[in-house]
Parts: sequence; structure tokens; C-alpha cells
Amino acid sequence: MNELVTSPFSSRTEVAAQSDSAGARQNQSREIAETQTKYVMAERFPRNEVAAMDRIINAFSRQGLAERSQYAFARGGSDITGPSIHAAQSIAQGWGNIEFGWRELSRGVGADGKPYSEVEAFAVDLQSRVPSRITFIVPHWRDTRSGGYKLKDERDIYELCANQAQRRKRACILSVVPQDVIDTAMDQASATLKTKADCSPEAMAKMVDAFAPFGVTKQMLEKRIQRKLDAIQPAQVVMLKRIYASLRDDMSTPQEWFDVAPAADPSTTGAKIADVNAALKGKQASKEAPKSPEPWTYAQFADAINKSEDSAVAGLILDDAYGTLPEDQHSDLAKVFDRKFSAGKS
Repeated sequence: MNELVTSPFSSRTEVAAQSDSAGARQNQSREIAETQTKYVMAERFPRNEVAAMDRIINAFSRQGLAERSQYAFARGGSDITGPSIHAAQSIAQGWGNIEFGWRELSRGVGADGKPYSEVEAFAVDLQSRVPSRITFIVPHWRDTRSGGYKLKDERDIYELCANQAQRRKRACILSVVPQDVIDTAMDQASATLKTKADCSPEAMAKMVDAFAPFGVTKQMLEKRIQRKLDAIQPAQVVMLKRIYASLRDDMSTPQEWFDVAPAADPSTTGAKIADVNAALKGKQASKEAPKSPEPWTYAQFADAINKSEDSAVAGLILDDAYGTLPEDQHSDLAKVFDRKFSAGKS
């Protein structure tokens, strides 16, 4: 009779397999329980739509948020405007019972040999159970004027994924929030800007400084509005702020709005911040800036915002902190911005 010999490694293999399976089941059970809890809490405490709409209107009555709430871009000979990522997040927070964010699903290597991350941006209305998800690929590659290179540092990869996820997250949020709520928020933002639009010479000088990092001069601004900046109207101030928000959020390029020669975008966040810092000091950016400057710390971002006298320039600094700082530090930085530019303006 044949006898089978038991492998000396079989017991350990089985134990390991059982342990892995048990751990996976435990994680899956925990995620299911957390998801169920969110839906149950949303059903038990449904949003008060009247109160939620009041919160959104009050939020967009603040000048700081209103200035960062809309972007604009040209299409088919007409200007298209829409809510920015800042506006989308504020609307979702005010509307309530919405979970939104992004996550890295997996990593791999493409057919061209470049590594990539598979990223998902999402927004879920927990009360109506309506999800919106966008999955996309982010190559670990950074293009530069000298050709480009592969990203190896984990922080650089995270920043790249975070920056590209922002616009997808915005689209997901806007797809789960009722359109009339979004329209009301944008109307309030426009009303706030028109009411508090500063047309003074000092404000226009700051406007010129804000556009300077994008290669846009005072003459280009005046050509766009068909008049001297000294004679600008409140509605035109709002229009320029929307264009600025569009450039800041990479929704358009300066060539789409002004007669400016094409220029290579800064290859890193640090390079862009260097231009902003130069504008704040009233000096030209150094032509021999380091190719790979060190990323700014939270203290440097906060100091630059506190020293800025213009909310538009400070908003650009706040935007550049996206992906550079952890989410908790970026939230604290947003509070620094609000304390400086929103106090007494609501």
C-alpha cells in the first residue's frame, strides 16, 4: 500500500494562508461595517436642505472664498465659467452627508516601461446613495524643458497624484450635488465680488503682481478689458479674477486669454512658489533659479500668506500647497488664509 509523506512545511503554509485569509476577511468586514455606519447615520440624520443652502450662501458671502470660487476658460469664442475645486469642496461641506476624496488603487509598469499609479477620485452622497467615481492613470514621469525624467521619490509621486486628482474630485462632487445648489452658490459668489470689488489703483497694482508669474503684463490686461486699469469697472475686476483662478488651477493657459508667447510651465511646485515669492517682494524672479528647489514647509507657506497684502496672490500660494503638505497641515493653512482675508469681510 502506498503511503504519503507529509511535507514538513505544509502546516506552516496552511497557517500562513489561514492567517492571510483571516486578516483579509477582517479588513473587508471592517470596511463594510464603516460604510454601513455612514449610510445609517446619513439616513438617521438627513440634511436640512434649507439650513444647508443657508450655510452655502453664507460661505460664499465671504470675499476670500468668493475670489477663489470660480474659474473661466475660452471655448468656441465665448467665455465659460464654473466652480473651482475650492468652491466644490465648500459646497459639499455645506450640503452635508457627502463623502469625497481620492485614493491610490494600485501601481504598475506600462508598455513603455514607465511606472504608473492607478488613482480613483470619488464623491458619494450618503443620503441618496448616489456615487460618482473617476479612475485614471498617473505616469510617474515629470516633463521638463530638457526632456523629462522618471519620479522615484515617494513624496514626488504623491504630489503628482494629488495634483492630478483635484480636478477629478471636483467633477465628482459637482455630479452628486444638485445643479440649482451649485448655481445659487456661484450667483452668491458673483454678487459678493461685485459688491466688494476693489477698483482702486492700489488694488490694480496688486492685480498686475498676481498675474506676473504667468507672464501677463499690465498692457496685456488693459488690452483684454479694452481700457486702462485706472478706468476698470467692478464687473471687469470679477472677470479678471475668474481668469486668474483659471490659470492658478491649470484650467487654461495664458495664451488662451492674452497675447503672450508660449512658455514652459514650471516643472515643480517650488519653482512656481519662487515666482510668487518674487512677486510679493516686488522683484523679478531669478533667471538662475535652482532646477530642483526644495519643497516649502508649512511655516514657509504660512509666512508667505501672512506677508501677502493681496488675497489673490495668497490664494495662489494656498493652491500650490496642495499635494505638497499633508491634508491636515493644508487645512490649517486654509484657516491662516481665512483669518487674514476673511475677518471682518463676511
